Amino acid sequence: MLISPALNAALREARFDGDAPLDASGERRARAASGALPAADRHVYGASVRCTGTAEALGLQADPEPSLRGWDLGRWGGQRLAEVSTDEPGAVSAWLSDPASAPHGGESLLDLCARVGGWLDSVQRGHVDGGRVLGVAEPAVVRAAIVHALGLPPQTFWRLDVAPLTLTELSGGSGRWNLRSGRPLSTAADLA
Repeated sequence: MLISPALNAALREARFDGDAPLDASGERRARAASGALPAADRHVYGASVRCTGTAEALGLQADPEPSLRGWDLGRWGGQRLAEVSTDEPGAVSAWLSDPASAPHGGESLLDLCARVGGWLDSVQRGHVDGGRVLGVAEPAVVRAAIVHALGLPPQTFWRLDVAPLTLTELSGGSGRWNLRSGRPLSTAADLA
């Protein structure tokens, strides 16, 4: 089970950077969602500041999981998508159309999907007793997990949306994953 982290300024500004702290609104929403968490035997989080802050605000006693770190977008990190698109339109086009492309010097989409998929398969192999794992991971990591689990073409990644503070559940195992996606962790009434 993967939870996408709460909002922060970088996400609101469409920046290539999830490694900024939650803003007050994101933290408040994560705290409000803490009562809606599903039961799990193990809790993990991606090592970004945003994932760490979300795990803390949700009240999780979680361990960092290196394989759930955010997508390494190299020199584009911290920049706005609009700025990069203006400065490097050919590079952005290549990145969006070729899953093996990494013009930013970081991970390609294929590399991201392989890293996250390897973790997902290892979790499934390590929990044959039915143990449940709940993690907080950046939206790109959640999308990569879905692509891997369902055996989708890598380009499908760009067509998946993962909203903040939603739960994506993958059950089953390698070769036969089932998906339940996009369940909000709280309702508007929880935020009042």
